[in-house]
Amino acid sequence: MAQDPERGEDLPVEGDVDTSHDLDMVPIYMSQTIDAEPEADVIRGLLDANGIPAMVVRGLGFPSLGFEVQVPRASLEEAQRIIDEQRAAGPEAAAEAEAATEEGQAQ
Repeated sequence: MAQDPERGEDLPVEGDVDTSHDLDMVPIYMSQTIDAEPEADVIRGLLDANGIPAMVVRGLGFPSLGFEVQVPRASLEEAQRIIDEQRAAGPEAAAEAEAATEEGQAQ
């Protein structure tokens, strides 16, 4: 690996594999409730819309195993902030955003 002389850090060389734990997927949401699947899908969509890669882990054929949303470890804090902001805004904010989108499409 090459080094950045100003920072003293190793720089990736083309073809190198990033072996850091920053890309490890970690859970940000876990639930076994009856509404866990749609909630997990909404959270994944919210994160995707904000540029944070996310995936839903589900026990196919075994919904009692619950649902989990995972994000890369490096994005965990940002993802949690986005989820917290959305929960604080409540469903009214989502309805307002949807109405604004529909008005923009009608014009």
